[in-house]
Amino acid sequence: MHLIHRSFSRRALLGAGLVLSAGLHLPASAQSQVFRITAIPDESPTELARKAEPLVKYLEKTLGMKVEFTPVSDYAAAVEALVNKQVDLAWFGGFTAVQASVRSGGKVLPLVQREEDSKFRSVFITTDANIKGLADLKGKTLSFGSQSSTSGHLMPRSFLLKASVNPDSDLKRVAYSGAHDATIAAVASGKVDAGALNISVWEKFVADKKVDTDKVKVFFTTPPYFDYNWTVHADMPAAQRDKLQKAFLALSKDTPEGQQILDLQRATRFVPTNMDNYAGIEQAARSAGLLK
Repeated sequence: MHLIHRSFSRRALLGAGLVLSAGLHLPASAQSQVFRITAIPDESPTELARKAEPLVKYLEKTLGMKVEFTPVSDYAAAVEALVNKQVDLAWFGGFTAVQASVRSGGKVLPLVQREEDSKFRSVFITTDANIKGLADLKGKTLSFGSQSSTSGHLMPRSFLLKASVNPDSDLKRVAYSGAHDATIAAVASGKVDAGALNISVWEKFVADKKVDTDKVKVFFTTPPYFDYNWTVHADMPAAQRDKLQKAFLALSKDTPEGQQILDLQRATRFVPTNMDNYAGIEQAARSAGLLK
């Protein structure tokens, strides 16, 4: 089995401990009574809880059992929670799905992704009018999101390297904000010269007028790649996997309930997916030295 990048391993151990302390480590008899879901904390805890609430109610109705959303401390904790079967379903980015697959020896299965996730993108933002392309970042400060973020770190780093910009040697300083919304705040406040983040979060901030686009501007948008998905452990019974997948695929904007859930998930609809779709993410992670 491949070894996870050492920074991930340290975070995983810490995150796993926090997950256990949060009460996820329950006897099998207790776990069978509740279907538990979690998500990588790529946005604020309040936003994640807001997005999860109607989905939880929908899954309770369609699965016929109690469903609980359990937040975790960081990306590594989300991976450990699913790998150790402390949750039944996890919202991963492409990179965390790959990490979970490697960590579990191929024992996780991405079930569905948003239609948008087959062509996801990242954006680079700045308040500096002199930064007009990736090459202009040399000698500047840059914030990524979480180190385990696909759209906030891995893929932006990959495209920087393709543009002959090495973040570790060509930039003045690299920071990790921990979440996409925090990256926007870091750039807007002048803590860093530029930031890289998920295009979906950026567009939401613009639509909600939570960012001054006269001051903070996008100067580079990446080519598309596969990203987020809902993933389960391979040990989940096939009948339950099928029922869960069908529940997501049945969501439609033609119903009030479906529209609310899809809008909060920033999705047009959900479509089936599988681990093969994330081979490019794994290759990018290994090339960038983030997965060994």
